[in-house]
Amino acid sequence: MASTHGAEVLVASNRGPVSYQMLDDGSLRAKRGGGGLVSGLSAIGPDTDAVWVCAALGDGDRAAVRRAGAGLLPAEETGGQRVRMLDIDATVHAEAYNGIANSVLWFVHHLLYQTPLEPVFDAEFRRRWASYEAYNQAFAEALAEEAAEGAAVLIQDYHLALAPRMLRRLRPDLRIGHFSHTPWAPPDYFRLLPDDIAAELLTGILGADRAAFLTRRWADAFRDCCHAVLGPGIPSGTRIGVHGLGADADFLRERAHEPDVDERMAALREEIGEGRKAIVRVDRTELSKNIVRGLLAYQQLLEDHPEWRERVVHVAFAYPSRQDLAVYRDYTAEVRRVADEINTEYGTAGWTPVVLHVKDDFARSLAAYRLADVALVNPIRDGMNLVAKEIPVVSDEGCALVLSREAGAYEELGEEAIVVNPYDITGTAQALHQALTLPDGERAERSKRLAAAATALPPARWFLDQLHALDEHAPGGQSS
Repeated sequence: MASTHGAEVLVASNRGPVSYQMLDDGSLRAKRGGGGLVSGLSAIGPDTDAVWVCAALGDGDRAAVRRAGAGLLPAEETGGQRVRMLDIDATVHAEAYNGIANSVLWFVHHLLYQTPLEPVFDAEFRRRWASYEAYNQAFAEALAEEAAEGAAVLIQDYHLALAPRMLRRLRPDLRIGHFSHTPWAPPDYFRLLPDDIAAELLTGILGADRAAFLTRRWADAFRDCCHAVLGPGIPSGTRIGVHGLGADADFLRERAHEPDVDERMAALREEIGEGRKAIVRVDRTELSKNIVRGLLAYQQLLEDHPEWRERVVHVAFAYPSRQDLAVYRDYTAEVRRVADEINTEYGTAGWTPVVLHVKDDFARSLAAYRLADVALVNPIRDGMNLVAKEIPVVSDEGCALVLSREAGAYEELGEEAIVVNPYDITGTAQALHQALTLPDGERAERSKRLAAAATALPPARWFLDQLHALDEHAPGGQSS
């Protein structure tokens, strides 16, 4: 079943390195993306035959796939990468992506359910689960078709938890890795899932030679779930690995000093006001990011320490996420409501306590990074959280980091951060006060050490480490 293309390295992920927009005249505009996978895949060098398999996410993507005849997309549109985009039925994709991956698996791994009312695993859930299985099967079949004999396949994240086992059945010769970018739930919470579904998710990932995670904590939780659900040991022989993902320092520092960032800095300085300190957060309005409690902690700071009134501004970038789900729309609305409440209660003619932006703007985010005196990163739970790593790298004068102990980044940055329990509003307010009152010298030194830790494992090394670890294993999970 091996492809005539014979790719030696394959990556599989829901979102690919390119997306397409349908223009009014019917033509397509390609937009290339960035991120750790793009940086990592480029690190293997142009001589390595590699293919990226991803899903078509919208009408523009689907039109591009049909134009390409369901084959590889044109290289001039993908930055030279060989990309196979799958035109999975739109309903199947929506049920797999929103109905299962984002509404069930994300909630389980981030401990987000309000358990008196949810989850409810009924007939509708089972129907959506069938779509999730079909979605994973489509990826497994495409990977099997594109891979050369003995190729290395790196399957990404919770969207594709079943694909390793499915691919193993089709192509036992392949070296397969699975990487989880999310946290992994502890056994008691993971077992909210129906028993058969919990087992299917675990055995799906255990179809890989290697299952890898961002931190030791998440890897241990996965192993614990395997023991609790499947019984002691890992009978498949799958190896469990850890690969932390760091910030891309060279890219960030160069991009943060381009003219459009300087323009955004000037505008932000005007919004903040002369001589004031800035507490910065940059997040999607994702439920796990804990933006509302961060705002409430800032409100508590202003109440407990009135000396900070008119001397500090909370610059909060909350970029809308998953707005096709009602719970996310409601959460975004609550972020706006609390920000407005703080500004109404404490604002004056010359001071707006919360500067809230909801339109995604990467240049403006980098400008805020450079201006930050304090970075607030307080997720309920996070696989890693790259913002916690990026702000210290880019900050002009050095910043203090207030960091949730539930972020994966805590393992690497906790020693130099001011650590908080993300549910503790009073404690987070106290941490903000401590961060604001750090002497300039201490803040700068902490920021340097944070930046060093944050860039220790750049995306290229993160990717290559996974690839090299697969080289150590023969197919089927046995040691070479």
